Amino acid sequence: MSTTNLTLNNGVELPSIGFGVYQSAPEETAAAVAEALRVGYRHIDTAAAYGNEREVGQAIAASGVPRDEIFVETKVWISDYGFDETLHAFDKSARKLGLEQLDLLILHQPLPTDWEKTIGAYRALERLYADGKVRAIGVSNFMPDHLDRMLDATDIVPALNQIELHPYFQQKDVQEADARHGILDQAWSPIGGITFYREGDGGSTLEDSTIRTIADAHGKSPAQVMLRWHVQEGRSVIPKSVKPHRIAENFDIFSFELTPDEVAQIDALDKGVRRGPEPESLTLEAYGMPIPEA
Repeated sequence: MSTTNLTLNNGVELPSIGFGVYQSAPEETAAAVAEALRVGYRHIDTAAAYGNEREVGQAIAASGVPRDEIFVETKVWISDYGFDETLHAFDKSARKLGLEQLDLLILHQPLPTDWEKTIGAYRALERLYADGKVRAIGVSNFMPDHLDRMLDATDIVPALNQIELHPYFQQKDVQEADARHGILDQAWSPIGGITFYREGDGGSTLEDSTIRTIADAHGKSPAQVMLRWHVQEGRSVIPKSVKPHRIAENFDIFSFELTPDEVAQIDALDKGVRRGPEPESLTLEAYGMPIPEA
């Protein structure tokens, strides 16, 4: 199996499909990442707030895959926002991952209630980029107004915006804003996992009749259809699993192609219901947590 690459706005390439470790317990993470690398994934996405950067680094070191063949992405949590704090956050993440240089470092959330800390954090990313400690920088869960405010106060356009994006919540306004600025969309919960592990209106994407019909027509799973939909529309996707058969299945999306009508059918499934936290709701009081040094 093989993958395709996407090009960021600074010319850096990354594989279109990555492997995520959100909610992966530390004791499961190393084995899951090792299996993903064995299957063929070459893009690993983690975050300081996940508490498993160390295990990701251990799996990468033990894999035998050359470092320059693996694209490593991690995120700074809001507790470490501010210029000096974010520079230190890079040191913590790099140390846990066992890497001197990160391929992509992004801000995990906007912090609207302390915007100066958000700007300070992004300026720290700009410094890290200028110093060659990261190959690209970006953001996550930034809405169009967040992007506009940040771009007015900083110098480097983010390479990427990682957002909740699946057939039931497509955030087309954010996608349009990203496209205007040359920012790549990266989908977290790309197969709508949040629609079946968090209760709410709208049901599960895996049980959607339109997606299941398309999957049956191709002899593929609903998850593979959704991942293929993202890739055909030019997005980066970060599925996650700790189950070897699911890890392999999610990667096997390059042996078929959706028709334009099938893509349009999935586009029409948008319910506009967010399942993750509202970006405007994040405060240090409610979501802040210390990120350990090691």
